[in-house]
Amino acid sequence: MSTSIETLQPTPKTQRYGSGAIAFHWTMFVLVVSVGVLGLLHDSWPKQTQRFWINIHALLGLALWTVLIARFWWRLRHAPPAPFANLDALSRRLSGPVHFALYALMFVTPIVGLVTFVYHGRVLDFGVFQVNFGIASNRAIFHPTEDLHGYLAYAIFGLAGVHALAALWHQFVLRDGLLARMWPKTLA
Repeated sequence: MSTSIETLQPTPKTQRYGSGAIAFHWTMFVLVVSVGVLGLLHDSWPKQTQRFWINIHALLGLALWTVLIARFWWRLRHAPPAPFANLDALSRRLSGPVHFALYALMFVTPIVGLVTFVYHGRVLDFGVFQVNFGIASNRAIFHPTEDLHGYLAYAIFGLAGVHALAALWHQFVLRDGLLARMWPKTLA
């Protein structure tokens, strides 16, 4: 299995995504991993720092949601490249629903997380200012939404894992150059 730079080069027929789409994709990747790690560590934080790390988790979750909305807006104004010519029928059939499900989950999960955050009676601390929603902690709301938020996050992890495995399958098994469409040019 070769991981040389040449294997990341697109074939002459392959059209790459633009730098904007690539930047959005990899920014969202970093945010999903960061928010996910912080979420998974939630119960491991010492009580003294737990409020701080929950706030960071919430701020990064809001950043992810904002980048997703910006990505939708950007996509409306920038057409994607032509469909990948070498894509097999199964990959072609599954890629659309998997991407749609990922986007839907990344849209809904931060909203549910914000509801959980607010009904925990928490204050968003941006460092230079705070947003106090003025809502007292309400276990009847935050407990089920906290569970739902966690389940949705696990669904994102699962679908993102399938997405990554499919890209690696195309790169290292099929060697069809699909990954090069979304790989930054400076790394290719």
